Amino acid sequence: MPIVFMGTPGFAAYILEALVENGQKIAAVVTVADKPAGRGKKLHESEVKKTALRHQLTVLQPTNLKDPTFIETLKALNAAVFVVVAFRMLPELVWKIPSKGTFNLHASLLPQYRGAAPINWAIINGEKTTGVTTFFIDEKIDTGAVIDQMSLSIEESDTAGSLHDKLMVLGANLIQKTLLGIEKGTVNPKNQTNDSALKEAPKIFKEDCRIDWTKDGKIIENFIKGMSPYPTAWTHLNQDNETIVLKVFEATFIKTSHDSEIGSIIKSKKELKIAVKDGFIALLKIQLPGKRAMHVFELLNGLQLKENAYTL
Repeated sequence: MPIVFMGTPGFAAYILEALVENGQKIAAVVTVADKPAGRGKKLHESEVKKTALRHQLTVLQPTNLKDPTFIETLKALNAAVFVVVAFRMLPELVWKIPSKGTFNLHASLLPQYRGAAPINWAIINGEKTTGVTTFFIDEKIDTGAVIDQMSLSIEESDTAGSLHDKLMVLGANLIQKTLLGIEKGTVNPKNQTNDSALKEAPKIFKEDCRIDWTKDGKIIENFIKGMSPYPTAWTHLNQDNETIVLKVFEATFIKTSHDSEIGSIIKSKKELKIAVKDGFIALLKIQLPGKRAMHVFELLNGLQLKENAYTL
C-alpha cells in the first residue's frame, strides 16, 4: 500500500526510518523547504529530508501547499494514504487526495492536549499517563476521528525530553499498526468528544517559560521538567541591581518549612536553592549567559553570589 509521508523534525524522521526498515512502500516524502541557519546562513535541511535522502526517497518541498503543480504531483503518485507527523496544517485539497484518507500522529491521548506542545504540557500539568493517537485529519486542528491509541505511564523522573523519546518509539509502533488496519479495512474511527474538562496544549513562547517562584514547589518542579531541555525554563537572577537570565534544566523540590523570603537564593558548598512558599527548589543543572549548561556542583565554587541575590 503506497503512502506519502509528511513531517519535519527528528520525531518524524525516526518514524520515517522505522517505516522504511519495515518495508513500507513510500511514494514520496513531503517536508519543509531548506532554510538558512547559523552565522554563515548555510541552508539547513530538515531531519526528515536527511532521512529520506539517505534512503533515496523522492522528496517534495513545497513553499505553498496549495500550489497547483504540487497538488498535481501528489495526485500522480497514486498513494493510498498520506501519513502526517509533526508537519504543517494541511489544506483540504491536500488531505482529501488519497483514496484511504490522511491520518496524523499526535503525541497525546486525544481529545486531551490538542495543540502544538502536548508533551510539554503533560509534564507541566503533572499527568501520570499519556500516549499517542492516530486520527483522520479534518478541517480543524487535532479534532478528527480517532483511529487508534497507545498509552504509557509518565515516570517521576521524566522530562519533556525523555517523554518525547518514549512517545517517538511508541508512535512508530502505532503508525505501523494503523497502516496495517487501514490496508486490511479493519479500522473503526470514532469521533472525538468535546467538553469543558479537556486540557489544551498551546504553543509555548519564550515568556511562557519564565518560572513563577510564588507557586507551590511541586508545580514549579513539574514546570521545569516540562520545559527541559526545550524550550527551557528561565528566571531573572538579580544582585546589586544587575539582572541576568538564568536557564534551569534540572531541579528538584524539597518540601519543608522555612522563614526565607520567596525567591531568595541559598548557596552552600553542596547546594544552590531557591526559596518557595512550601520549601526549596534545589537547582541541579543550569546555564549562565554565554556559558554551556552545567551541573550545579561544577559551578558552586566559582559562582559569585552575594547575600542580596534573589530571583524574580
